Amino acid sequence: VSQEMIRDCLNHTWIGEHMTAKAKKPVIIVGSMRNRSSEHIAVKTFVNDIERAFINSGQVTVVASAGDREEMRSEKEDQRVFASVETIKQMGKELGADFMMTGEVNTIVDQEEGKKVIFYQVDLTLTNIETNVKVWLGQKKIKKFISRSRYSS
Repeated sequence: VSQEMIRDCLNHTWIGEHMTAKAKKPVIIVGSMRNRSSEHIAVKTFVNDIERAFINSGQVTVVASAGDREEMRSEKEDQRVFASVETIKQMGKELGADFMMTGEVNTIVDQEEGKKVIFYQVDLTLTNIETNVKVWLGQKKIKKFISRSRYSS
């Protein structure tokens, strides 16, 4: 799902417009991905898949998420005390993101021909951080049939 959606995202006009205006690859951060479904969904795995698809495309630069940045900043603080002067990484050199991708996963449970059906819907939004303009909206729907065993109690 993530690769297909990111491929669609990267094939829209926002990326060319950014390259023309800024003369550099856009920098993206993957923000919150909410599980609004009735099921447990490994959201972090989905986020990792999105980041991997963006990075592997070679068309954008991906920066660390908020939680990852805190860990990196903590490491830089430790280096200021414990690392040799030649190897200390400086604060204030982070790359600011141009765009943020956010999204959510929803489920709808229904019956079809006597079988339970779960519809998963993934909605992703890419927003320009500076202007708050939504530059891309993606949606993917997946249908899953749940067959009930004849021997269930």
